[in-house]
Amino acid sequence: MNAEPVKKINMPYLLSYILAPAAITALCFFLGYTFFRDRGTGAVILFLVPPALSILWWIFGGKIIFKGKRKKLIKELERSGFLPNHTFDSDICTVIVDIEHGKIALIFFWNPFQNYVLPASRITKIWTDDGKTGMGPLTGSSRVSFLFTIDGIRIRANTFTSNKRWRMDSDYILTGISKADMMAEALTEAKERSV
Repeated sequence: MNAEPVKKINMPYLLSYILAPAAITALCFFLGYTFFRDRGTGAVILFLVPPALSILWWIFGGKIIFKGKRKKLIKELERSGFLPNHTFDSDICTVIVDIEHGKIALIFFWNPFQNYVLPASRITKIWTDDGKTGMGPLTGSSRVSFLFTIDGIRIRANTFTSNKRWRMDSDYILTGISKADMMAEALTEAKERSV
């Protein structure tokens, strides 16, 4: 069990994730311009490869790291006797609930090197957000999520997201609400059983 407060973002990791590829690309541009003025093969490599690798890193690097750390966390939990009754993988975090022992486990996309296994009693508030906006026939939502607060930090896990707004009676929205309600109930039950 972790005693330290929950941190959703590891700032050095976030900054290095974003800035390191950009700095390497800038350095390669500088080297290519300085040493390969004839625009030969070396210049082409320095001008094309680092930006392409940076884009690939920004698209896939974080996802690969997050998924790998999440698999490792699940294996560690299984060995420790943690019973994962409900697991929800969101794009920014994973929430694993052990109702029987009243515990939750968390891992965040922007802090993948720190796992949190906490008593559910540290949760102070649990709710579902259907994302409803608009009035009358324009009522709809583009995001449904369940939220909870631990140590004064609000954690949101999206059960449905879209780049367009859907009607509230849409199957996408209703499924998202159903998933969010199920996870909110699981967290509430774990909190009630927590010591």
